[in-house]
Amino acid sequence: MQAHVSIILPVHNAEPWLDECLRSVLQQDFEGTMELSVFNDASKDKSGAIIEKWRVKLEDSAVHVIIGGHDSPSPRGEHREKTPLCARKGPSPATESAGACLLDFPASRTDDVMMPQRVRLQHEAAVQHPSSIIGCRVRRDPPNSTERYTRWINQLTPEQLLTQVFTSNGPTVIMPTWFCSRAWFSHVGPFDEGGQGVPEDLLFFYQHLRKGGSVIRVDQSLLLYRYHPQAATHAVLETTIWTHRVRFLEERALPHWAAFTIWNAGKQGRRLYRSLTATSQRKVVAFCDVDENKIRKGFYCHEDSQERPKPRIPILHFRAARPPFVICVKLDLTGGAFEDNLRSLHLQEGQDFLHFS
Repeated sequence: MQAHVSIILPVHNAEPWLDECLRSVLQQDFEGTMELSVFNDASKDKSGAIIEKWRVKLEDSAVHVIIGGHDSPSPRGEHREKTPLCARKGPSPATESAGACLLDFPASRTDDVMMPQRVRLQHEAAVQHPSSIIGCRVRRDPPNSTERYTRWINQLTPEQLLTQVFTSNGPTVIMPTWFCSRAWFSHVGPFDEGGQGVPEDLLFFYQHLRKGGSVIRVDQSLLLYRYHPQAATHAVLETTIWTHRVRFLEERALPHWAAFTIWNAGKQGRRLYRSLTATSQRKVVAFCDVDENKIRKGFYCHEDSQERPKPRIPILHFRAARPPFVICVKLDLTGGAFEDNLRSLHLQEGQDFLHFS
């Protein structure tokens, strides 16, 4: 049967960018059949008219267009847009969809443009890896926005796509680049519909990993990923994301270690320690650092602990500490000094250390 791909496009007040976005759908060089599923989430600008204009152009080029949505006074939110289109709407009338890619377009997020080869290359990868989320490299616009984050997105090794899932950066392939089979999406389950402030992309990504899914990146820049200061991800509280990350770390990594060291005796390392359950705290044998002042202090005392005597965790120089490490030092911020220190220990990521910050 001919391959069939659904492109999922949530829209809310996207008038300034929608023409360019829909043109990028029309310009795909994929030779299978495509459908575009649009959910107009209470747009009050000319988005609806632009969608109708492009519906004609797309259907003239054999791209089936499905338009849903509502005209309520306010939008229902990004998670509600993705879920009905990708999971609940089901296959098109003509054929079961072999794959779905998410091209995000709420006004409160980035406004993204696909490169012509995106669907073809990601579909090829999805056929080879049917239980994977397929991502890609991106080109950021403006080019100098979120430079560290963009380097991280594009430069992770295939192994790090699975070992660096605990960091504050979130999913190791960013959601606007996601492509996966409809069957796998249904197996993982729909996006969380808890409402505004729920990190639904992160929660879906974690559930995907729990189900045994893998993460693959097509190492070509297939998406123009625009930075928008009002992005929907900014509406999720950092404390909410932190809590989910800590619990996932405790669920997926810490059970494999009888003891571990927290790399960073400063604010972030102490915060992680305090956020752990009592069982996980008892596994922390030391903090380590390079700051001589912290090392001279000798220990960290958890004053809020209910245990008596209160835990006093040694603070060591990193060369005196024992792996495995949970590293609470941000990458790409020290001119390479931290990375050099870590490399000097000749450790294996995922086995001897994990990045958390």
